Amino acid sequence: MNEEVVPILYVEDAVAAADWYARLGFGKEWEHRFAPDLPAFVEVARGSVRLFLSEHEGDARPGTLVYLRVRDVDAVAAEFGVPVEEQPWARETELRDPDGNRIRVGTPAGSA
Repeated sequence: MNEEVVPILYVEDAVAAADWYARLGFGKEWEHRFAPDLPAFVEVARGSVRLFLSEHEGDARPGTLVYLRVRDVDAVAAEFGVPVEEQPWARETELRDPDGNRIRVGTPAGSA
């Protein structure tokens, strides 16, 4: 097993959040609920990058910032209709998911 860090993001509606993350290329891996009427905990993945989306209050704070490095930030920006900014370290854009979590997406400088 490779060691990894998996950020946990608080979401109000895990189904809606998973649909939004699908636009970023993430696919739903699994969902868990302790009972049908209890909050959901969902894993989404894009290649080897994983996020946990949790409806459980206290698992994470709203408004969290996650940085996602991608090969083509322009494709992401086009999907969401947002501009790309040139930074010394990367070309990047910032998105907000339906729950206000910030996803900064960048292609490192010198990557082509």
